[in-house]
Amino acid sequence: MMTDLAPPSPPPLGEVVDSTPRALPARVPHRGASVTLEPLAVRHAAELWAAAQADAAGHGWAYLGYGPFADGEAMRRHVATFAAQHDPMAWAIRPHSSGTVLGWLTLMDIQPANAAIEIGHIWFSPRLQRTRAATEAMFLLMRHAMDDLGYRRLVWKCNALNAPSRRAAVRLGFVFEGELRAHQVVKGRRRDTAFFSILAEEWPGCRDRIAAWLDDSNWDHAQRPRHSLSGSAPAPQV
Repeated sequence: MMTDLAPPSPPPLGEVVDSTPRALPARVPHRGASVTLEPLAVRHAAELWAAAQADAAGHGWAYLGYGPFADGEAMRRHVATFAAQHDPMAWAIRPHSSGTVLGWLTLMDIQPANAAIEIGHIWFSPRLQRTRAATEAMFLLMRHAMDDLGYRRLVWKCNALNAPSRRAAVRLGFVFEGELRAHQVVKGRRRDTAFFSILAEEWPGCRDRIAAWLDDSNWDHAQRPRHSLSGSAPAPQV
């Protein structure tokens, strides 16, 4: 018996993308106008220990899986281990204004085949927080991942309770994707994780906006931004 049934529709599929694996980041310095990123090494440990003393309460370590450290030797051991890893790959942050290392940050969860990469493990001494150099440090790695290496997805994730990190992500142009509930156990406590991302097609707008904010023309004689990165009026910096 003949039937007049239409052939089944093909299932929906994602767009075709360039599946060429991206290059791995290299352990090389990155120099900006206000800050230089140096591949993390044991030689940075003493400066990092000194920078950590500005955070007597240790609040800057609250959402990281390590720290605060009991003494300089404990910091040195951590830096030695961290510096030897390739994922995460860590850089020490040296603002030009101070000349001393005041923090670190990494590229991590590096997935060349998926063209996905994350910026994370960010630790800033209080002396670095809310400064032009702090924003430029993050921007240098973001630009390296997206422009130099051609990654398609740049990830930012944080403890869902970490309000400053969530604000920083949005300020830099990351789009909130959602939360994974009870995602990890960190220092014996439940961690729900908030995920954010910037995709390749979103990156040019983010890049140009951050670059304009960092430009000298946006800074007055007292080194205050004329315009906020998250709006039109001046606001506190990350």
